[in-house]
Amino acid sequence: NAYDINTILLATPLPRESTLLSCLRPLRYAGVRVMDFISLHEELDQSIPVDHINDEWLMHASMNSSRLHVRKIKRMVDVAVSLLGLLLTAPLSVLVAIAVRLDSPGPVVFRQRRSGLDGGPYTLFKFRTMRQDAEQDTGAVWAGRNDPRVTRTGRFLRTTRLDEIPQLLNVLRGDMSLVGPRPERPEFIEQLRKSIPFYEERLLVPPGITGWAQVMYPYAASIEAARFKLQYDIYY
Repeated sequence: NAYDINTILLATPLPRESTLLSCLRPLRYAGVRVMDFISLHEELDQSIPVDHINDEWLMHASMNSSRLHVRKIKRMVDVAVSLLGLLLTAPLSVLVAIAVRLDSPGPVVFRQRRSGLDGGPYTLFKFRTMRQDAEQDTGAVWAGRNDPRVTRTGRFLRTTRLDEIPQLLNVLRGDMSLVGPRPERPEFIEQLRKSIPFYEERLLVPPGITGWAQVMYPYAASIEAARFKLQYDIYY
């Protein structure tokens, strides 16, 4: 009371030592807010520092989740919005399809295997933005920011996000949601899960056309960037 304290910040997760807890408990009863580093990071940056959480923290977070209830409402919104989106973008999709076909040989719609909810595989649809033989000599590789494999039309489609329109079909089919972590390729997930703690947690929700990580950190083409984006995916 003498110092008018309203918040206490702890440099570590909330400790279990009885001596320290017995000191903090009366302050908490008196209305003083007690925050650890993870809670502070979450509040200020709206992300979760993956190097500072553990199984206990994730278990506690999952106990406060209303995931099933939210998913039912979210699915109804996904179906309604994806149907409307497909109808409204139909004329534009025809123009995009013509532009893709005229720019380079190959299919208009690109199909690729991705990992969805709980890691289940599905086929992702996009308007093709790269050459047809983009990975013929390299196998699965991340696309670079100025990737030479991207066609002229493809560069415009990527900048405007028009290449994502066919993913509304994935949303309608239930493979994806409008909002969620971006779907990753199984080959990359296997690599990333070995390098980044709790990377597979992002598979607990359906992947999305856009997501919190995409808003906060739009581009990732490395393990370090994927680690950074995971902080926002776990927050979501």
